[in-house]
Amino acid sequence: MTVLDELAQRERQAEIAGGAERIAKQHKAGKLTARERIEHLLDPGSFTEVDKLVTHRSSNFGLAEKRYPGDGVVTGTGRIHGRTVCVFAQDFTVFGGSLAAMHAKKIVKIMDLAERIGCPIIGVNDSGGARIQEGVESLGGYADIFLRNTLLSGVVPQISLIMGPCAGGAVYSPAITDFILMVRGTSHMFITGPDVIKTVTKEDVSKEVLGGAHTHASVSGVAHLESENDQACIDLCKQLLSFLPQNNLDPAPVVMSGDIATREDLALDALIPPQPNLPYDIKELILAVADSRDFFEIQPSFAQNIVVGFIRLNGRSVGVVANQPSVLAGCLDINASTKAARFVRFCDAFNIPLLTLVDVPGFLPGLQQEHGGIIRHGAKLLYAFAEATVPKVTVITRKAYGGAYDVMASKHIRADVNFAFPGAEIAVMGSEGAVNIIFRKELDDATRGGSERERREQLVREYRKKFANPWEAAELGFIDAVIRPHQTRAKVIEAFSFLSTKRQASPKKKHGNIPL
Repeated sequence: MTVLDELAQRERQAEIAGGAERIAKQHKAGKLTARERIEHLLDPGSFTEVDKLVTHRSSNFGLAEKRYPGDGVVTGTGRIHGRTVCVFAQDFTVFGGSLAAMHAKKIVKIMDLAERIGCPIIGVNDSGGARIQEGVESLGGYADIFLRNTLLSGVVPQISLIMGPCAGGAVYSPAITDFILMVRGTSHMFITGPDVIKTVTKEDVSKEVLGGAHTHASVSGVAHLESENDQACIDLCKQLLSFLPQNNLDPAPVVMSGDIATREDLALDALIPPQPNLPYDIKELILAVADSRDFFEIQPSFAQNIVVGFIRLNGRSVGVVANQPSVLAGCLDINASTKAARFVRFCDAFNIPLLTLVDVPGFLPGLQQEHGGIIRHGAKLLYAFAEATVPKVTVITRKAYGGAYDVMASKHIRADVNFAFPGAEIAVMGSEGAVNIIFRKELDDATRGGSERERREQLVREYRKKFANPWEAAELGFIDAVIRPHQTRAKVIEAFSFLSTKRQASPKKKHGNIPL
């Protein structure tokens, strides 16, 4: 056998991984193999594999005679829509995708390369966990990866695709990354599995209910997006990546759609109900403003009282944060605050401008919220907006009450341009509540006199006329302009255009101490 023949043989061994039988089992479970996933993810012919022939070094517990080229993970570089990415995909057909010393070193090596060349890192997770036979070396391998996840945070985008099991300490690598995408029915994330939980707590729960895609997308908020199968998950990843820059120093790609920057939508003038307690769908405004009505929503099933995601305005990526009046009246609660704060900080780290649409009656009241730490969690969103130095444009569509007005990218926390619709109410609280407090004695007297209802209505009208409108805020300079709803797209595009050269410094420090 020549050296070229030996090379070809080793490469074939790496490509068939755990063998035809295990590949067939992977397919039967509704899952693609590691190489098939990479092939679907990357532009055709663009993949350059790294460490294809690496094998494990352990001889413990029968591993000496079981050597597979690649050691259960495929790593390398490639392109997505012509842009360079680094990628690793765990191979469940080899040792169940278990992580060991050389397996981890391959992942660390490709992550270090992503840092040096300044490109996104995409990890495909499909692993049974640490390789027990290698003991502490496996645990050390996880920690080496966690460190890179942390050091690369805010430097290059990190996206995790969960396409199989991801349990125990392994979950903390995806948890540190920017976005987690999961597949319904085949991917699961949990610290301890159903069997351990049943033994310790006597709770009987399935893997899907405990840590399936829908659970993490709608209940825990761990997952940002869920999909029906591997192919759909990969397509979502590619779509998400199209809104993101290569790194924290490069701009996001410009994708012109042909949409007109000055386009007006007269239907928006009738979108906001005149009554402050009637709901509407804020996504209609987002779609009307976005280029070609294209909105890529993040975490659509979690904390639905706030909406976050990416649009393009005149071809450029913009992050959107918007209260959703059709869910909990758009109140900020614990989950909404955390969801939005995380998104704001991502956008700020990667220089993606922020558009904030405000219709918020305040923070959600209640014992559960207070005991759950709404003060601490709400402060996360306040901190994130105040800390952000990217261009920030805010539009108050209807209500902006109390401390929630301050928190939602107000002028007072360094928002650059603040607009309001003509019917916007900017006040300490709603008219009814304010009247109950300010005129309590007068209303008590009116009740005894039998004229409480008429007097209340009169006082509400007077309060609303004086405070529940944008005029006083505009007179004080807290609102830069009052605009008609149909002008929203043109006005925010114009604002982001002149803000494109914004430079804003913060006090010199190692880092702040966000209230986690």
